[in-house]
Amino acid sequence: MQTFRCQCGHKLFFGSTSCLSCKETVGMCPTCRQVTALKSLGKDQWQCTNQVCGQKLKLCQNRIDYKACNCTVAIEEKEEPLCTYCRLNQVIPDLSIEGNLLKWVRLEAAKRRVLYGVESVGLPIGDPSRNDFLPLMFEFKADDVEPVSTGHAAGLITINIQEADSVKREQTRVEFGEPQRTLVGHFRHELGHYYWDMLVEPSKREAFRKLFGNEEDPTYADAQTAYYANGPLPNWQKSFISEYATMHPWEDFAESFAAYLDMTSIVSTAQDFPRIYAEVPPDDFDARLKAYREIGVMANEFNRDIGLLDLVPEVFTKPVVEKLRFMHDLKGIQAQSPDVSSSV
Repeated sequence: MQTFRCQCGHKLFFGSTSCLSCKETVGMCPTCRQVTALKSLGKDQWQCTNQVCGQKLKLCQNRIDYKACNCTVAIEEKEEPLCTYCRLNQVIPDLSIEGNLLKWVRLEAAKRRVLYGVESVGLPIGDPSRNDFLPLMFEFKADDVEPVSTGHAAGLITINIQEADSVKREQTRVEFGEPQRTLVGHFRHELGHYYWDMLVEPSKREAFRKLFGNEEDPTYADAQTAYYANGPLPNWQKSFISEYATMHPWEDFAESFAAYLDMTSIVSTAQDFPRIYAEVPPDDFDARLKAYREIGVMANEFNRDIGLLDLVPEVFTKPVVEKLRFMHDLKGIQAQSPDVSSSV
């Protein structure tokens, strides 16, 4: 993730809501896609101070009411109180329950970061208000009425809000042996299922099957039963990005997609800090992978110095690299809406 600059010259970050130096109100402008200082125009109106933009804006209602967002809305969208990311929500937690507001704020922060990264890669996001391709929607739910499973079905991503509880998430991470169980990781994985439905199933299924296998044989239900009964395939590291990827071709795709977004995000961040050399042409997959490997070695050693888990735990064998390349080549495919699909 890149950093940004306030009008005073101080550095701003993706989640900034005010400048630590000049104290000006800060927000993400939907027009120039920059986190920038906002000039007050009075009557709840603001203006982006980016010199090449100047868009007139209003604050996202979720920021005003709950401090759950740092985005803005173009003033022309008179009837729309929410930013483009918040309006994707279909269900949010019951905020009258103690602790749920904090969990929701954490979920929204991770969601914004991941969706911004997806847009930066060049992948489309379906708006529920349009019918041109598969709408993307979110439900953040608790186990108060019935058990909630984190997963994806036909454009709807459901996340159990307990994933925003750091202690419970760590307990689950250890129980299932997952090196990267994070909120950001959940969103990236579930978006992998979303983009399989939107981009792969309609036009790239045969190419997908050559790399990942036939998603219809075995069925997802049978594959899931076998995985939890027998564990991952032997020597899975030779062909898969993770143990979970061995369960079924859909999960292999989603895990590989998440790893691709990890790579693009981390290399992009490194490019924003000149002391870390990451000179990568915009669409050069091999150069990006090379940079990611080099950054990973360095970052892993930093983490080990203070006893943290590796930032980049994956091993990039040739089959894994080709799966990541498949993700890279999804850009530019015309988005379509499949009839039926579901995955978790």
